[in-house]
Amino acid sequence: MAAETKSETNTLELPFADDFHLHLRDGKVTASCLKQMKGIGRAIIMPNLKPPVINTKMALAYRERILKGLPEGMEFTPLMTLYMTDKTSPEDIKEAKASGHVYAVKLYPKGVTTNSESGVTDIKNCFPALKEMAAIGMPLLIHGEVFTPSVDFFDREKVFLKEVMGPVVKANPKLKVVMEHITTKDAVEFVSKCGPLVGATITPHHMLYNRNAIFNKGLCPHMFCLPILKREEHRLALVAAATSGNPKFFAGTDSAPHPRSKKESACGCAGCYVGFASIQLYAETFDKEGKMDKLKAPHP
Repeated sequence: MAAETKSETNTLELPFADDFHLHLRDGKVTASCLKQMKGIGRAIIMPNLKPPVINTKMALAYRERILKGLPEGMEFTPLMTLYMTDKTSPEDIKEAKASGHVYAVKLYPKGVTTNSESGVTDIKNCFPALKEMAAIGMPLLIHGEVFTPSVDFFDREKVFLKEVMGPVVKANPKLKVVMEHITTKDAVEFVSKCGPLVGATITPHHMLYNRNAIFNKGLCPHMFCLPILKREEHRLALVAAATSGNPKFFAGTDSAPHPRSKKESACGCAGCYVGFASIQLYAETFDKEGKMDKLKAPHP
């Protein structure tokens, strides 16, 4: 893929990219998303369907539905995940690993985002499964927000770092952890200070926009996502981390399609759909920063 740039070179040739956080939903919308997606060769597929993908059998069946939805000639590898619940067991983790197609487990705090009603109510319920994940090298992917009514909506990530992320990392030093779609300078600082097993994904929209975009000339439902857009100081921290070349920070679009009728409604769904141009949107930020040379991940 060639990306236009304002730097000294006119083009940058990029191989097919990995998206480490992608929603493809289920049914007809899956094929539509795949048809519009450009430049992505592999992706970590989110499991928050209805019902959620809580075991390996469901993950493999979902994988087959995705593959059947691929446009003719399209090469794409879905990397499947399990949806962690309070009852996810070490045996579930072993089975997932043995399948060869489940690459991680996703933790949603109960009620925090779309289809998270079956999510985790207390992180301590997950410790036996986390111990097994650490032993076999399976990553934990975390939606890093608390769902506490007394916590300000814009502070949910910051509080989560203190109340959940810190204890999880401390109790499981050998566990691979990805804090997904981080939105604050607090999260950037937390991940930066952790060891090499802790990383984070950053979306293109959280680098391009601050929270003013939600209210620009009226309420803009298509800019409403979870975690929500934050202040400008946090956006700048994300941009600095993403364009630094630090391998702890990598691409996860969190592209989240919804029917237009459910976005433009009295109670609009959370999620920004960026899958149709995710590479271009990332490139826009890197170009503005004069860091197009950092857009392509270095070979290990």
